[in-house]
Amino acid sequence: LQNPDIAITDNVLHFKAQGHGAKGDNIYEFQIEFLEPVEPKPVCRVTQRQLNITVQKKESNWWERLTKQEKRPPFLAPDFDRWLDESDAEMELKEKEEEKINKMKIESRVPKDPFKHLKKGYLIMYNLVQFLGFSWIFVNMTVRLFILGKDSFYDTFHTIADMMYFCQTLALMEIVNSLIGLVRSPLIPAVVQIFGRNFILFVVLGSLEEMQSKPVVFFIFYFWSITEVFRYPYYMLSCLGIEWKPLTWLRYTTWIPLYPLGGLAEAVCIVQSIPIFSETGKFSLGLPNPLNVTIQFSFLLQIYLIALFLGVFVNFRHLYKQRKQHLGPKKRKMK
Repeated sequence: LQNPDIAITDNVLHFKAQGHGAKGDNIYEFQIEFLEPVEPKPVCRVTQRQLNITVQKKESNWWERLTKQEKRPPFLAPDFDRWLDESDAEMELKEKEEEKINKMKIESRVPKDPFKHLKKGYLIMYNLVQFLGFSWIFVNMTVRLFILGKDSFYDTFHTIADMMYFCQTLALMEIVNSLIGLVRSPLIPAVVQIFGRNFILFVVLGSLEEMQSKPVVFFIFYFWSITEVFRYPYYMLSCLGIEWKPLTWLRYTTWIPLYPLGGLAEAVCIVQSIPIFSETGKFSLGLPNPLNVTIQFSFLLQIYLIALFLGVFVNFRHLYKQRKQHLGPKKRKMK
């Protein structure tokens, strides 16, 4: 087909083109006067095999026939794969109308939350503040590492602790958010992670000055901050209905090496603190007579080591499921 000339004037479709057909290479033309008014601008698509012309009715109703003349032109034949009789057309329109009505009913049943925008604003601000806090920690530690090298390991706690205290205390709100249904995150993984970190930060590191100058503190803080630098901006953009694929990939991939490394660093910290707690007797519990038994806090730390690895396993399993959900192959919907 070459040089097609297609137009609709006065409800008549005019077609003229040069092509190879039943009469060989020739000029072919025809006219179709429609039964009822149609839109004056047809949509045409030319391929090597055929020409498709789509003509839209002005009003969506049933026609007795296509053309104004009662006798169908001899060159016209219906495409029965796309053909609908009057009952089929009415059924299709009825189904669409019922679907629209059902959708409106469902939307009307869902109660409108008057605090929706306030909740969203709170979640955006919370994630933004946490992102800025952990970004400050990460950048500060990185700069000090480049400038001071290994010497930065020994005073990490005294330089970073105040900001880490702030961020990890604020993180307790994630448990509250999950409890009151403000977010759909599971409660148990949040409790395991936040209480585990706060136990290390406030009880082990915060109470023992001997631990605060250990190099392991650097690795604990560094692994924590890298994880959160990707997690909080991902949640913040999710509140705004925005998905940035590189950030989604980083959020659900970086935890794979970071969580085991962070758990290992926390375990090393516990192991290093056990002799100090044993010598000082700090937080040990002495039971009254006649038992006269003292429960050493160092013994509780040994039990906590087992709980630590169980907690890492719980979070690892939870994040693995989330990764499959967000980055796994999309399932095709069956019609």
